[in-house]
Amino acid sequence: MGEAILGGLLRANHTGMADVVVTARRPEGAERLRKKHGVAAVTDNHVACAGATTVLVALKPQRMKTVLDDDRMREALAGKLLISVAAGIRVPTLQGWLPDTAIIRAMPNTPCLIGEGMTVLAPGDGVTAEQRAFARAVFESVGRCVELEDKHMDAVTSLNGSGPAFAYVMLESLADGGVMMGLPRAVALEIAAQVLQGSARMVLDTGFHPAALKDQVTTPAGSTIAGLLTMEDGRIRSVLARTIQEATRVAGGLGGPDDT
Repeated sequence: MGEAILGGLLRANHTGMADVVVTARRPEGAERLRKKHGVAAVTDNHVACAGATTVLVALKPQRMKTVLDDDRMREALAGKLLISVAAGIRVPTLQGWLPDTAIIRAMPNTPCLIGEGMTVLAPGDGVTAEQRAFARAVFESVGRCVELEDKHMDAVTSLNGSGPAFAYVMLESLADGGVMMGLPRAVALEIAAQVLQGSARMVLDTGFHPAALKDQVTTPAGSTIAGLLTMEDGRIRSVLARTIQEATRVAGGLGGPDDT
């Protein structure tokens, strides 16, 4: 996720490459990032944070405490802004580890890499208007961005963070149907991908409810209503809604037993 955000920021020319420093656990990982993205790369988190004004932390939830709950890190991050994209680690937990640091919890998704991402921000107490504006500017450079309270972030993790994977399964299934009916796979995939992209853009650009747009396509005794009834036979609405419910339940436990 961190590399997707980095790639999106550099692609959008949001900041000069000289302004970005990335870290990796191993020297070979740092060298790979340096060569691939043309940014400074180090293996010392404390050094990188000490020289930064804003720090974006993209770690697995299980590693967050080890990296952040540390006296040297508290000193390096004092008075600065930290943006965390770790699932399951709530703002109060981060504030407990870093009491002198402004905290924003963020949940972006991988389409940030191509400038079509969606990010939800949950600012903690003490975050200034300037810091909030900076965080929004960062993520708006790689897609859309909205703010919500921290209590909603587990649901956001499932719908937004995991959502692309669910969309890919739907896209693949639609393409499989086209292949079953004789379309070449490459063509079926291109059609299905453009159908999903265009349909999503219709919702965002027109502001119409998806049901209203669906009804525009559904003519009496036509092929669309026949297909829709088949989808309803498969309980697709319930399955997709339960998918988000179950992913939210798991997301809530990613912070570990101490993050309740």
